[in-house]
Amino acid sequence: MPLAKALELAQEYDLDLVEVAATARPPVCKLMDYGKFKYESAMKAREARKNQAHTVIKEMKLRPKIDPHDYDTKKGHVVRFLKQGDKVKITIMFRGREQSRPELGFRLLQRLADDVQDLGFVESSPKQDGRNMIMVLGPHKKKTEAMAEARAAADARKAERQGRTPGSDAAGEDDAVEAESAELVEAQDAVEPAEAQDAAAEAEAPEAAAPVEQPAEASQGA
Repeated sequence: MPLAKALELAQEYDLDLVEVAATARPPVCKLMDYGKFKYESAMKAREARKNQAHTVIKEMKLRPKIDPHDYDTKKGHVVRFLKQGDKVKITIMFRGREQSRPELGFRLLQRLADDVQDLGFVESSPKQDGRNMIMVLGPHKKKTEAMAEARAAADARKAERQGRTPGSDAAGEDDAVEAESAELVEAQDAVEPAEAQDAAAEAEAPEAAAPVEQPAEASQGA
């Protein structure tokens, strides 16, 4: 098809003439909405990136004579990493005379591995590396499964927060406003008769309570 005819068709249907195979002879073109095509391509790439799983190795450092509270804190971080589907590298750091007691670090690593065995497994057994002893824990769950569970949990929390729909909230507010208006009307109805009675009493009071003036002469003669 001649180029002029193709451009005329594109203008007639309000589309774009896009060259899809420039090296072909003759070149291949396509009529499309190029803006829509770019948007759909970007959305597909975004979904693909969302579903990608990057394996990350986290690191946690401990001392052979670690305090029980600190151990619980470190173990909590390891549990969180394993739940997220990440590997964890555990490093025991020896200082001074502690280097002559490697069994302390070995027992600590074994204890940690036993504490998190429901979430992970020992991928690399403890081994001495200079002043440090290293062990690697791997998660039972794959990264994609952990990401899917995290998204499901986030959606559930969002749905729970939005449990009260805007329509129901608006209806509740309307009912409250109507109830408040009814109470105000009843209060006004109760106040108006009382005000009318007070006004009538005030209108009658001056005539009944007005003192009778006596003539001055009569009062002097008395």
